Amino acid sequence: MRTYAAVFFTVLLAELGDKTQLATLLFATDPGLSKLGVLTAAAAALVLSTGAAVLVGDQLGRWVPAATLKMVAGVGFVAIGLWVLFRH
Repeated sequence: MRTYAAVFFTVLLAELGDKTQLATLLFATDPGLSKLGVLTAAAAALVLSTGAAVLVGDQLGRWVPAATLKMVAGVGFVAIGLWVLFRH
């Protein structure tokens, strides 16, 4: 259960303030759209994209050691963070 809680909070924190959440926020500002409809559509999109990530991760995990994947993901996140900080 501890691992699933870590997954939940990691994904939740990663999603806060990202482009997906901001796009959903903008759709929700439209008075002509159902808020439940926006929530349902955004949730369905996140479920599908997460499902694809799980399927790809499962297959990738069969060929590449977990330690290598973690290292590549960590380096990728740091690189993106540095790019965001220093792109100006």
